[in-house]
Amino acid sequence: MLFSFDQNFGLYSNFCVLIWCSIVLPYVTEVGVSTQRNRYLLIATSGGLNQQRTGITDAVVAAHILNATLVVPKLDQKSFWKDSSNFAEIFDADWFISFLSKDVKIIKQLPKEGRKIMAPYTMRVPRKCTPSCYQKRVLPVLTKKHAVQLTKFDYRLSNRLDMDLQKLRCRVNYHALKFTDSILEMGKKLVERMRMKSKHFIALHLRFEPDMLAFSGCYYGGGEKERTELGALRKRWKTLHIRNPDKERRQGKCPLTPEEVGLMLRALGFGSDVHIYVASGEVYGGETTLAPLKALFPNFHSKDTIASEKELAPFSSFSSRMAALDFIVCDESDVFVTNNNGNMARMLAGRRRYFGHKPTIRPNAKKLYRLFMNRNNMTWEEFASGVRSRQIGFMGEPNEVRPGRGEFHENPSSCICERSEAKARGDLGSKVQANVGTEDLSTGKDSEQADEQPTEDEHDWIDMDYSENENGLQGKGSLNLTDSDLGGLLKADPQPELEEMFSD
Repeated sequence: MLFSFDQNFGLYSNFCVLIWCSIVLPYVTEVGVSTQRNRYLLIATSGGLNQQRTGITDAVVAAHILNATLVVPKLDQKSFWKDSSNFAEIFDADWFISFLSKDVKIIKQLPKEGRKIMAPYTMRVPRKCTPSCYQKRVLPVLTKKHAVQLTKFDYRLSNRLDMDLQKLRCRVNYHALKFTDSILEMGKKLVERMRMKSKHFIALHLRFEPDMLAFSGCYYGGGEKERTELGALRKRWKTLHIRNPDKERRQGKCPLTPEEVGLMLRALGFGSDVHIYVASGEVYGGETTLAPLKALFPNFHSKDTIASEKELAPFSSFSSRMAALDFIVCDESDVFVTNNNGNMARMLAGRRRYFGHKPTIRPNAKKLYRLFMNRNNMTWEEFASGVRSRQIGFMGEPNEVRPGRGEFHENPSSCICERSEAKARGDLGSKVQANVGTEDLSTGKDSEQADEQPTEDEHDWIDMDYSENENGLQGKGSLNLTDSDLGGLLKADPQPELEEMFSD
């Protein structure tokens, strides 16, 4: 075993070589040294809450690279979500500014030139822009214009940066970006209510909204009705390429259906008595689509079932605030599960690695596809065995993604202490070394990966790195998680109702 479950607290113990550096990380530099006068950087974020979170995090680093003063980021209020919330209505702006005060100077708005606020020059940088890219493309404009706004700012900074800049990313994402008190308080209530129902629970982030399915180009067997409805929605994205639905499914680019994710969990050993919190928007097909998942997990909960309409009223008209509540509950869950590889999945996977590891189960959709297509031609035991073998490397174990691989936000390896530091701790380090074996987590030929270059439309849904996970450290032929690792949520007994389902 590489990590253990503390039954008293329902959290993973910080064990083995992965000594998590979740303490407040050292300042990168002193703000007085780096910030240049009359040099202001603004960004306009893009997408939903978690996509915007990546932009905010990277904006701080970009400002540091450019020796610029950052203006509190402007949130996306025009895209599909149409949420009118500003930064201070989602995050604690004063905390954000003060916490990062020795890294980057941050102000709430541009200063005035005479009687008018400065008008920034607007431009856009390429995706995965490196520090030298910022210095060549943005710095000359910033020096001349004094104020520059970077538009559609998501994934506009290279995945691979120097260690100090990666640690600054962690300081921003895991410490400086704190939700407002009202969001935190409501999120805490939701978590407490889930704990009242069951000591341990699963949180499932279920992306199966009509717009998401339309965007993905996937098809789920709904006939002409589905093709017409989703086709009409696809017209909203004028630059979206036409895709082959069958090919998308085969390549693992389609989210699992609610029924499929339920079957995956039951195959992995989670019993029907497990309590499950579902974070989701409007599900395509409504209750008809959700019915199989609810049959597999009758203890089915959501914000709407554990909180009153009155309690949710301050949040319910704002998609980002509702997403923030789900983020809190999913983060606090014993096991986080997702049916997709989108932004929230990546963000929470990284966060749960960073703060004293808790598992995030993500579907190996590419490998599971054929299994789901052929499930009526096999017994339940054959199906369950197939799921377990295909999920090796996708169960959220601490070392299943090598340092340097994947999006930094999902695998913040630079914020994890090196093996040498763990070894210096004495006996613990020696015991840990023996448990892990000879493979070095911090080196190796595969420790680097070229940055992915997703298109403008595609980046939110594609799987950045996980299609290769089964060749990682855990690809030994068997899952390494036990019932104690997963909070006592697994069911060891046979599941006769599933045998009946597969024998029909």
